[in-house]
Amino acid sequence: RDDHARRRGRRTSGTISTHTRWATHVSRPTASRPRVSWRDLADESVAGLFARPARALLTVLGTVLGIAALVGTLGISRTQSNQIVGRFDALAATEVTAKTRDTGVAGQASRVPWNAEARIRRLNGVLAAGTISPVNVSGALTKTVPVNDPSNVTEFDLPVRAVSPGLFPAVRARLRSGRVFDAGHSARADRVAVLGPGAADRLGISRVDNLPGIFVGDRVYQVIGIIDDVARRAELLDAVIIPEGTARALYRLKGPERVQVDTRIGAAALVATQIGPVLDPNDPARIEVAAPPEPKATKEAVTTDLNRLFLVLGGISLLIGAIGIANVTLVSVIERTGEIGLRRSLGAARRHIAVQFLTEAALTGLAGGILGSTVGTLATVVYGASIDTTPVLDARIPLLAPLLGLVTGVLAGLYPAVKAAAKQPVEALRSGT
Repeated sequence: RDDHARRRGRRTSGTISTHTRWATHVSRPTASRPRVSWRDLADESVAGLFARPARALLTVLGTVLGIAALVGTLGISRTQSNQIVGRFDALAATEVTAKTRDTGVAGQASRVPWNAEARIRRLNGVLAAGTISPVNVSGALTKTVPVNDPSNVTEFDLPVRAVSPGLFPAVRARLRSGRVFDAGHSARADRVAVLGPGAADRLGISRVDNLPGIFVGDRVYQVIGIIDDVARRAELLDAVIIPEGTARALYRLKGPERVQVDTRIGAAALVATQIGPVLDPNDPARIEVAAPPEPKATKEAVTTDLNRLFLVLGGISLLIGAIGIANVTLVSVIERTGEIGLRRSLGAARRHIAVQFLTEAALTGLAGGILGSTVGTLATVVYGASIDTTPVLDARIPLLAPLLGLVTGVLAGLYPAVKAAAKQPVEALRSGT
């Protein structure tokens, strides 16, 4: 009996010792902090994205559109502003005009010298120069036939302009038909005329090979050319253009009113300072010269305005992409409630859940940023090729765009990540089953 008691005591003691060791073993992980490696979190985040590839693709697409819109609009705005400035350099930056200042005394209006064209063409940097003046025809109407037809409108009140031969290249006129008059026509006071396209259409003249004639009042003029378009002096498009020598002889034109000058790129400012002494050496201040503004300042102003406009549009697109990431991440949290509860019950802490969902959103934003940067850059190149100009894009923008996508993803995923981390394991398991 004593031996039996001793043997039973040993078995009880062994059982107590075994339970004590198991309790000690179980209590250790409860007391210690749960350990989940960053590599595991990254793997779970990537797996969470590829578990629903269609949804992940649509979410990335929203960020791609936002980043692509931002990069593309910045590139397109820079490209467009450079093209605008290039056209400015080719047209406005090479234009100089001059006229005499108004003396303010009736009957003492001064005029530009008759040989102003020849004087200005001697200046270095001048490509072409010509004079232009309105002609007072005392209300005379222009028509193509000498007989008035009461049943049809045959007379038109068209402006008449007297110009020197050098004005046509100075305004970069393009001919539709015929030719322009030369210095010989002006010296002989020939009654010839060149019509603007608007005037030709109203008079019903489309060709000059049949030697059409027009009447300005009672005076007949032979039409020798029709202009198709001009880069400057749009008033010529609806006008009847005659030689200044003809206007001087027939309409007593006292002198040219204005000088139009076309210069080489970069020479306009220098030419503008020389026109006054050339036209009036005794009183250069009498000549009022209009020179183009500084091209650099114009370029900066155009670039700034376009960048502001397109930045707003790109920012709106990026905001839409961020809202898309936040919505899809939040829906993912709701759908994966059971998964969250299971991970929490297996020892994952709240920070692990938050980091996992935040990483998913960040990876989505990063992927969208990389793809969006590529698409935006390609859009800039294609746009530049479509308008036959060099695409311009700041090299830092494609490099910073993925970082911007990453930041967008992190910010968009903050609330869903916090919401996922706040779920209790038991409630998550119950609602997820």
